[in-house]
Amino acid sequence: MDVMDGMDGMGGMMLWMTIWGVVGLALLVGLGVVVVRLVRRGDGAREVPRGDSPEEILRRRYAAGELDEDEYFRRSSGLRE
Repeated sequence: MDVMDGMDGMGGMMLWMTIWGVVGLALLVGLGVVVVRLVRRGDGAREVPRGDSPEEILRRRYAAGELDEDEYFRRSSGLRE
């Protein structure tokens, strides 16, 4: 009977180790989610201020090199139509 009592104690210990492992993993995942959201929120500084016309936004993107010449002229003619 003493051997069985020792197994029950180890089983209980394994249960608590598993529970704390899951809790620790959940905390790490939660921390990762918070960090990713904070980093993405920091990208908001690059957002275009409200009130700029579509033509101004297009000119700014072309000047920044985000659009090539063909894309710029295609989009600007689409805005004028």
